[in-house]
Amino acid sequence: MENLINIFVRSVFIDNMIFAYFLGMCSYLAVSKTVKTSTGLGIAVIFVMIITVPVNYLMNKYLLLPGALSWLDPSFASLDLSFLSFIMFIAVIASIVQLVEMIVEKYSPSLYNALGIFLPLIAVNCAILGGSLFMQEREYETLAEATVFGLGSGVGWFLAIVSIAAIREKIKYSNIPKPLRGLGIAFILTGLMGIAFMTFMGIKL
Repeated sequence: MENLINIFVRSVFIDNMIFAYFLGMCSYLAVSKTVKTSTGLGIAVIFVMIITVPVNYLMNKYLLLPGALSWLDPSFASLDLSFLSFIMFIAVIASIVQLVEMIVEKYSPSLYNALGIFLPLIAVNCAILGGSLFMQEREYETLAEATVFGLGSGVGWFLAIVSIAAIREKIKYSNIPKPLRGLGIAFILTGLMGIAFMTFMGIKL
């Protein structure tokens, strides 16, 4: 249990997808103009992450790794399908994103219209693929660890986009120099928030 808590805390604060690795910046900067749309996209990202990372973990463990197919037949023990990792991970992500898009369109048309093209673009959000690749690289031993990592990564991304959206709403009417308005000040704020999140690296887990 303690190990799962450690994985969750690290993925939210220390290894934050935005502030530690700057993954998923396109959607993060484009949609973070209002808290409402940022919250909707953040929840969608959490939903996608908490499903795709465990599914990709199982696929990696029982299909793709060298010798993973030995459960089918001992003759497959030497088979290595790890070269298919990228395309298989992306296929799973695209399928789940399509499901999320249909759910949002059905139950929240206003949010669907507000998110626009960025909702289907979750499929190519590098933070989503990054979650699965980090899971593979870190070689989590159990499905629970992979699931908690996916949840924590999604929550970390949600926290980042909602935080920047709240700040951007507050400074909308501030006296910001014209060349820095819009994306300029957003980049500066992201850098400052990234530095702030670096303080969590001092946490011993």
